[in-house]
Amino acid sequence: MSEQETAKGIVQYLNPDGLHRNPAYSQVVVASGSVKTVYVGGQNAVDATGAVVGKGDIRAQAEQVFRNLQIALAAGGASLEHVIKWNVYVMAGQPPQPAFEVFQRVWGNRPNPPLITVLYVSGLANPDYLMELEAVAVVPQ
Repeated sequence: MSEQETAKGIVQYLNPDGLHRNPAYSQVVVASGSVKTVYVGGQNAVDATGAVVGKGDIRAQAEQVFRNLQIALAAGGASLEHVIKWNVYVMAGQPPQPAFEVFQRVWGNRPNPPLITVLYVSGLANPDYLMELEAVAVVPQ
């Protein structure tokens, strides 16, 4: 990428290997300039084949969601420590604590925890999904 392209900025839409591919949405959008901002679309508990992992178990689904999130972030040149914002969608009636315990374990002792918005929703794209997580990451250039 030339300096002129970097100064103008570019936007890339990525569907990395290891994540389910769907023609209706992209998995990752990367905007580059003096910093790189990585937008990760809602990750849910599907494996690379599109099979739902952990039906009925929010903890197991949270584990898969974070696996997917880390694959998506890596595809955009980011990692968990670059995340500045989470949007978490939890099916109404589900206990959030098991999913938050997974988050705390995955996040570990990293400094500067991201902004977090948690929403209880009446439904997600698939009735077997118990949660969904989207993220925004900023990577210094």
